[in-house]
Amino acid sequence: MSYTAQDVADWMLGELKFAGILHQEKAVAHITAHFGEQFIYVNEQGNTSIDKEVKKAFKKGHGGKAAWDREGFFWGWT
Repeated sequence: MSYTAQDVADWMLGELKFAGILHQEKAVAHITAHFGEQFIYVNEQGNTSIDKEVKKAFKKGHGGKAAWDREGFFWGWT
């Protein structure tokens, strides 16, 4: 099956709604295993990150109601 950035973003939003928090490490592992490595990249700091198109769709999905915690590397509701 071929997945889209929107599919991945929808999963992320579902996880955030269910748990109230979404850790990047968990999200990266799940995305890699279930959606494919094409949605993951290594950023300038050498950290594994989620594709920009996925994050854009995720942001649109939560409508500004979630925030990224830079120190904890997770998203949570604001």
